[in-house]
Amino acid sequence: MKALVISGGGSKGAFAGGVAQYLLEDLRQEYDLFVGTSTGSLLISHLALHKVEKIKEIYTSVNQQSIFSTCPFVIKKTKYGGKEIAINHFTVLRNFLKGSKTFGESHNLRALIEETFTEAEFNELKQGPKEIVVTVSNLSLNQVEYKSINDFSYSDFLDWIWISCNYVPFMSLVKKDGCEYADGGFGSMVPIEEAIHRGATEVDVIILETDVTYYNRLPVKNVFSLLTSIHSFMLDRVEKQNIRIGKFVAANKNAIINLYYTPTVLTTNSLVFNKKDMSLWWEQGFSYAKLKNKELNETKVEEASE
Repeated sequence: MKALVISGGGSKGAFAGGVAQYLLEDLRQEYDLFVGTSTGSLLISHLALHKVEKIKEIYTSVNQQSIFSTCPFVIKKTKYGGKEIAINHFTVLRNFLKGSKTFGESHNLRALIEETFTEAEFNELKQGPKEIVVTVSNLSLNQVEYKSINDFSYSDFLDWIWISCNYVPFMSLVKKDGCEYADGGFGSMVPIEEAIHRGATEVDVIILETDVTYYNRLPVKNVFSLLTSIHSFMLDRVEKQNIRIGKFVAANKNAIINLYYTPTVLTTNSLVFNKKDMSLWWEQGFSYAKLKNKELNETKVEEASE
């Protein structure tokens, strides 16, 4: 049984899409199980349907307005050409006065998911042999949960995809089934272990971070950049722990793991959705997967000839 696992990573999901496109279209890989966290959850349904061009068009055309119904920050260019975020005081204050528990809201993303993943596509997947699983964090019960397409109606499954992406406190905190839920990455950034527990014997894993840390973060400028830095630090730790546990479980279950990291730092703020950048990252993901597999094949030929 073969699985594709895609980690969280916000706008960097475009890179994962490029890698997946190469695996599906050029290598013609067939997966029985798709497991995603956060941005990975947005990708996997379309990838399972082999509708790569459709999800590519979506990923390379979204912007802040596509995601946020209430965007809690503004994007500023630094003097070095980079981007940093600063709090949008008026928007955040208005959101709190409305009774929201978070700085921003992401109801536009929920609408986009429903617009781009139809009920007919949902039924096609549900009636087919492939299993689609998204990761969510249950803050009320303090646990990670995995939601399979086989267990839910169309509307409920769309909710779980949306919830998996809600990077609180910048996006919506969702109450469902009596519990409060948030981004799956808070508990399981790279759900390799879950894929193996569901029977996978070979897992292709797309990780939206570099294998080695290549940068030091710039000093924080405001409370928002401090919050994003803290979140990034914690999620990096979760990610590395997920990978270590995944490798351990794979070794004990005799499962094979193929890891695809980003070769370079794509962005230091994955909450910024820029069409030009995401189009470039998709192409980079495709090229990287092609190069990586070429190098692997050359290594195998050399080992066989020795």
